[in-house]
Amino acid sequence: MKNRPYHHGDLRAALLTRAEETLRERGAGSLSLRELARDLGVSPAAPSRHFKTKQDLLDTLAVTGFERLANAITASQEGVGEGFAERLASAARAYVGFAVDNAALLDLMFAVKHSPEASQALGASAHRWSEQLLELISDGQRRGEAREGAVERVALPVFAALHGYAVLTVSGTLPPEVLEHGLDDVITSILRGCEPE
Repeated sequence: MKNRPYHHGDLRAALLTRAEETLRERGAGSLSLRELARDLGVSPAAPSRHFKTKQDLLDTLAVTGFERLANAITASQEGVGEGFAERLASAARAYVGFAVDNAALLDLMFAVKHSPEASQALGASAHRWSEQLLELISDGQRRGEAREGAVERVALPVFAALHGYAVLTVSGTLPPEVLEHGLDDVITSILRGCEPE
């Protein structure tokens, strides 16, 4: 989209699309409303109709990222069995898939959500996907398929393992022979850790 002038349509959506491309290519520090306007061929003031500040833009990118992550986890549950292991494995694959495909966006999502300037909308959307995971584990506990205890304590090692694996994958740290079955091995370990005692 870069260097193609913007002529009509949804400027807000075009700004978000180009901002995410810039984020992926050069990082959050390179985002500028003025540069986005130039890339889209609109006046430097045009983006301010949708985003008053760069922080507004970052918040909105993070909100849409959290919404996409939550939607990916929701979609991962369609067509899987009712069993805890199948549901958790599918959600795990959805999380890692999103994290690997959207590494720069995920970094921004977690960084911006802890910013003192973060919007209330960002706070709400940031919890939706984690609430899905907590509910999945809670349901597994009710069914006797996941170990008892505070659901947050059961969930922490799950999230840490998945996020850690995603970071190692994105960084290129893992050799190809590990990557081939790595996520399967992580999921097996997670499920073992969640087994009832």
